[in-house]
Amino acid sequence: MRNKQQELLDLYDTLKSLSDPSLSDLSVNLVPGEGNVDSQVVFVGEAPGRDEDKQGRPFVGSAGRFLNDALEKAGLQRSDVYITNVVKRRPPRNRPPRKAEVALFLPYLLHELEIIRPKLICLLGATAIRALLNQPLSEVRGQIVESEGWRFYCMYHPAAVIYDPGVERIFFEDIAKIRKLIDAGLSS
Repeated sequence: MRNKQQELLDLYDTLKSLSDPSLSDLSVNLVPGEGNVDSQVVFVGEAPGRDEDKQGRPFVGSAGRFLNDALEKAGLQRSDVYITNVVKRRPPRNRPPRKAEVALFLPYLLHELEIIRPKLICLLGATAIRALLNQPLSEVRGQIVESEGWRFYCMYHPAAVIYDPGVERIFFEDIAKIRKLIDAGLSS
């Protein structure tokens, strides 16, 4: 049996060769997921931003630094988890991904999740929640939702905290809840 790391590399090689007219507006750089491939927890964001596109790594800009800080305050390290995005290329001017872009990348995200097999998938923000659960953030934030054999925890995107400091406490509470779930063996 092949190892997870090799399976992910093969998946990203396939993504690199992806040519589709709907990608014409997107960046040329692919931003694959990264982290602990044996993690019980995967964080899924929206799409890469400018810093992520430059470095080819997810969550390395200001939202990523905020996520790292929140993880550390909860006693977790970024290296403990796996972090990825629904869309693997940066939309122009950091606009939200279009439905066609989400639809194009969603099969690759699902394959990525099948490789890692986490016990909990933390959906960061409206785009990730809509892509995987087809529900609005306002109805599922702070909840564990089971769907298609997966357990999802729905929360704000760390960028939301940067734009609206009023949700910072909620974001930290959600990360703390994830830590408690990990400590309890990820049982609800």
